This record gives sequence, structure tokens and C-alpha cells, in this order.
Amino acid sequence: MARRQLRFGRRRPNNRGLAFAAILFFLALTIAPPVKHYFTQRAQISALNSQLSADNSALEKARQELLLWQDPEYIKSQARERLHFVLPGERQYIVVDGATGTTKENSTQVATALTDGQPWYSRLIASISEAN
Repeated sequence: MARRQLRFGRRRPNNRGLAFAAILFFLALTIAPPVKHYFTQRAQISALNSQLSADNSALEKARQELLLWQDPEYIKSQARERLHFVLPGERQYIVVDGATGTTKENSTQVATALTDGQPWYSRLIASISEAN
């Protein structure tokens, strides 16, 4: 009788685990692009919804302004304010500035005539020609 030797330390290669890992990898590769497109489209939808709500609020403001411009009294008030129109027989006074035209006594004409954006040599020549 031949003796059969038992080998406890060695295992046969398991192909089932390798096949299962390959199937999972294949499923991940096939599912990943549609999932990416789904999330991209959801982000686009939410951006378009926010833009739609902003456009609707701007449209509502424009409708309210249109109702204002249909009122003749509002048109008169805007013409007076923006275009400085007056009704016949009225006088309009426009106050530009409450201060008088006096300048500082310490400043000279040469210093006020020079601009800050010029290079130093241009300012030097301008100040010499101004002072004579």
C-alpha cells in the first residue's frame, strides 16, 4: 500500500477571490462615469435654479418700476430731479457747492498746477517754467 502524504502547509491557488475582485473592478469602471455625470448634472441644475430665482426677482423689480413709470406724477418728479426741468413760472436754483472759491494761503500756484502722476523730471521742468 502506498502511503499518501498530507500537505497541510500548502494551499491551492484560489481563483474565486481573484474572479470576484475582477468583477468588482469591472463594475466600478462601468458605474463611475454615469455617477460622475449624475453629480455634475445635479450641480448644473442647482446653479440654474438659483439663476432662475435671481432672474425672477429682477423681473419683479422691473415690473414694479414699470408701474411707477406709468404714473404721470412720478414722471414729473423724475424729470425735475434728473433733468432739472421746471414748470412754467417757476425758478430753479442749483447750489453747486456751499464753499467759496478761496484756496489755502500757504499753497502756491506752482504746487497746485503739478500732477502727481508725472515723473520727477517732468514736474521739475514744469515747476521751473511756471516760476520763470
